Amino acid sequence: MIARDLVAAGHHVGVYKPVASGCRDQGETLVSDDALALWEAAGRPGTLEAVCPQRFAAPLAPHLAARVESRQVDAKLLRAGADYWLDSSDVVIVEGAGGLLSPVTDEEYVADLAYDFGFRLVVVTANRLGTIHQTLATLVVAATFREGLEVAGVVLNEPLPGPFDESATNNHEELCRRCVPPVLTRVGWQSADFAPRVDWWELARAR
Repeated sequence: MIARDLVAAGHHVGVYKPVASGCRDQGETLVSDDALALWEAAGRPGTLEAVCPQRFAAPLAPHLAARVESRQVDAKLLRAGADYWLDSSDVVIVEGAGGLLSPVTDEEYVADLAYDFGFRLVVVTANRLGTIHQTLATLVVAATFREGLEVAGVVLNEPLPGPFDESATNNHEELCRRCVPPVLTRVGWQSADFAPRVDWWELARAR
């Protein structure tokens, strides 16, 4: 949705997912559905291969999925793969693989990549029971990892409808009250728009 908004505003958007596991077979290649969704949303810039250059089949943490295939995650490529987009785009969106403390190699976490990229973070959290702890814990990790990761804000995302969850009626207010970075917006289930709308271009440029 962020990519679509930026494209609609006339920006050339690069999209990058450094690594993906749980990919599906398509002929002689593995396809990451997350990477495909990013690519489609951005208007199919560049190549799908460049969106996610490291893909593994097993639904495990990337370094474990790679081990199943007798391979290794290339830590250098995790970072260098973004250069393709940085050189050709007005703005680049990088999608993580799990939370900040999800491992991507035997030694490194998503937070290591976020720190090295230096981009502002958008924390997306599901509106369900437990999201207050999960969101605040993520923000604490961001604030304390190395010299800190800058968080632009939080997006509250409505999950697949299910049994009534009373916490969902209070989570937005509680997050607004407890988070230091702002709660930027909410996303309804299968909604095409943010409520309220966000100027993602200005948010990306603000430092």
